[in-house]
Amino acid sequence: MNPNETVDGVDLDRLRQWMDDHHLGSGDLTDVALLTGGTQNVLVRFRRDGRDYVLRRPPVHKRANSDETMRRESRVLAALAGTDVPHPGFIAGESDVEVLGASFYLMEPVDGFNAAAGLPEPHRSDPTMQREMGLALVDGAATLSTVDHEQVGLGDLGRPDGYLERQVGRWRKELAGYREISDQWVPDIPGVDEVGNWLDANRPENSAPGIIHGDYHTANVMYRHDGPQLAAIVDWELATIGDPLIDLGLIIAFRTHDDQASVGPGADLVQAFPPVDDLVARYAQRSGRDVSAAAWYGVLACYKTGIILEGTHARAIAGKAAKATGDTLHAITLSLFRKADRLIRES
Repeated sequence: MNPNETVDGVDLDRLRQWMDDHHLGSGDLTDVALLTGGTQNVLVRFRRDGRDYVLRRPPVHKRANSDETMRRESRVLAALAGTDVPHPGFIAGESDVEVLGASFYLMEPVDGFNAAAGLPEPHRSDPTMQREMGLALVDGAATLSTVDHEQVGLGDLGRPDGYLERQVGRWRKELAGYREISDQWVPDIPGVDEVGNWLDANRPENSAPGIIHGDYHTANVMYRHDGPQLAAIVDWELATIGDPLIDLGLIIAFRTHDDQASVGPGADLVQAFPPVDDLVARYAQRSGRDVSAAAWYGVLACYKTGIILEGTHARAIAGKAAKATGDTLHAITLSLFRKADRLIRES
């Protein structure tokens, strides 16, 4: 590949010069391969001076907060170095958008696979391994929850005070805001008000702050090729400081059975995971945290995720997204609220 070429917003010659300035090898960038791009965050793998790298930057057409998000990811990954949390090794980052037109960072490649995209062998044919993959997913969240965010320099990353108290109001406001997208959209989500009211009325009183990944599910982890363990937790753009049981809540939400639909990233694999009670017990064992209100976090995950997905349904009604996509995501929203109702009834 021509060293002067630009790959999805990454000017390879300018990147080479930047790496020279930061003493990251010498010579040309070789074996350049685009891993993701387009509307997603851009990932480019390459080799230099005998070492492999992965560059991560925002999409070419950035969102308003894209650069700040990339700086946040860089900071979190750098802080996790030396911890037991499986994560891509951070190499170096750049906050100045003048270098490549966006903030970016370099990390170590991860030797693993994304289970949401399909299972390789032996994972595909081994139910026991699939069950253990569920426990490994929980272990990753539990391990993250044990990291002292103050000690690793992330004390000012978020606003942990009042974190849980803000949740329902935030997402209720988000849902109401969809009327600005389309005046034909109506919040046709049975139980949405009841679930929100239940969450406010039953909010846990004790919440010990810690690092939250913020979007913790099978699509945002990579598994090892040789076993059920995690190779790395990826996509840290929503990381903050708050109540770490938020991450457990999303595992509960996607694992909770719905007779009418199987939803969420890697839904078929998730249904092979141990039952919710076993996953919660594993989290308690590995994290040392109080999980007596685990169902509440599962309900919140259903509520929040369902409302987020409903935004695409509103955009589809407004002609700003494909109708089929909007209909599919609306169906998933309804399924999530059925799950929330089930969790409430069983709590």
